[in-house]
Amino acid sequence: MAKPGLDSVFADWKDREALAEAMIPLIGGLYRRNVVIYIYGVPLYNLSVIELMKAHRAVRQIERNEMSEFETQPILAILCELDLGRAHIDIGKLTTTFMEEHPDATAEDYKQRMQAFVEHECRDIIGVHGTGPQEPTDVVVYGFGRIGRLVTRLLVEKTAGGHNLVQKAVVLRPPKDKELDLERRASLLRQDSIHGSFNGTIRVDQENGVLICNGNVIRFIYADDPTQIDYTEYGIDKAMIIDSTGVWRDQEGLQNHLQAKGVAKVLLTTSGKGSVKNIVSGVNSDLINEEDDIIAAASCTTNAIVPVLKCMNDGFGIEKGHMETIHAYTDDQNLHDNIHSKERRGRSAPLNMVLTESNATSSVGKLLPELAGKLTGNSIRVPVPNVSMAVLHLTLEGDTTREEVNEYLRDVALNGAMQRQIDYTVSNEVVSTDFIGNRHAGIVDSHATIVDGNHVVLYVWYDNEFGYTCQVVRVAQKMAGVLYPMVPPQPVSQSEHTAMIAKLKSATSR
Repeated sequence: MAKPGLDSVFADWKDREALAEAMIPLIGGLYRRNVVIYIYGVPLYNLSVIELMKAHRAVRQIERNEMSEFETQPILAILCELDLGRAHIDIGKLTTTFMEEHPDATAEDYKQRMQAFVEHECRDIIGVHGTGPQEPTDVVVYGFGRIGRLVTRLLVEKTAGGHNLVQKAVVLRPPKDKELDLERRASLLRQDSIHGSFNGTIRVDQENGVLICNGNVIRFIYADDPTQIDYTEYGIDKAMIIDSTGVWRDQEGLQNHLQAKGVAKVLLTTSGKGSVKNIVSGVNSDLINEEDDIIAAASCTTNAIVPVLKCMNDGFGIEKGHMETIHAYTDDQNLHDNIHSKERRGRSAPLNMVLTESNATSSVGKLLPELAGKLTGNSIRVPVPNVSMAVLHLTLEGDTTREEVNEYLRDVALNGAMQRQIDYTVSNEVVSTDFIGNRHAGIVDSHATIVDGNHVVLYVWYDNEFGYTCQVVRVAQKMAGVLYPMVPPQPVSQSEHTAMIAKLKSATSR
């Protein structure tokens, strides 16, 4: 739709606001049918009217088109009328494609053309109701710190859509006072100084030792030794343990979880050591096999830089590089100067910039063997509680331009297979707090890009807590075999999309 004149801007806003209000129950209804609606990779469930309108505005800025609620709402209405199987549907991309393919549509045939277009795009999922795992996968969060609580928030959020990962428990070390501990754990989940209020309700049931979060019953289990827990006593079986403690990082240590009765798989929320397979969702997720029972989701910084590095190497070729991460302080640092096992980390986190090592560059070589030995790196911990930045100094195989690099990364963020991992900003006014709650692994700051011949400097923001946790949950979904066909399919993973559709159709026919 063309931009309105100044005399009709407010009327246009009110019309689009009314359409956004009408879209919210449609999005919610589809979500409860296990159809998740996106707009250029941004999930639309649980958004407010204004947030939904802002999502449309963000697309107009980056995609440089005039797509609005006037165009997306009719497509959403058509989707609600179809017998859709589980899927992730990007109405932003469907709308853009329709606008490009039907510029000559008239008022008389517009709706008919759109109906035919949507049905054609959804042809592989209409009437297809195979859902991957027939039973939900029980999940136990081992540890309830920063990442553990965010994992719980995400899993509870997703169960409303019939999600196949259902959190059943949290495991903690025994406290002195269990009743007080449960109350305080509930409070920490309910309110967060960085990420705000829990999106829903939390009720404490002291008699049964559980929290009831948006109807999800989450039991609190206290134990010193993971091998001594019998999860089946709590109705938990074939569970996936998401270990957010970082106490055990190698195969031998993480194997302790598998000795507990009722456990089938283990996912570590940091980089694994030794033979533990490290996975960055979107980059090497295809390496996860059904027989894998221990997986690591790598570190937050590794998740932020590896997708961008892979894209740059695929597009331009990387000869060598250096990564500097400006990293928010973490709770392993000290409030005041005190002893610490690592150099410099003992100094006060809120008062100092702390130069320290980064393990992310060594992880890159394991995840992307073609870049092994080509990267160096350091980290500077700074006095902010969340959101970090990776500065990538890259020497490419050939000369390029700033415009070429930015256009390439913009296209990757909008249309590539890693659109959930890589975000892209065109604003020259953004600062770190603007990225709190961003669900991507990293966000390319296009205004900061520097190019001089074959030397490129990229600035990549990342929410090292929430954005990373979204990556962890994506790995968990893959481990559990949760299948969501994409509409439209991602162009570079068409074969995977085809295989997924075949598997879902097979499940439907049984």
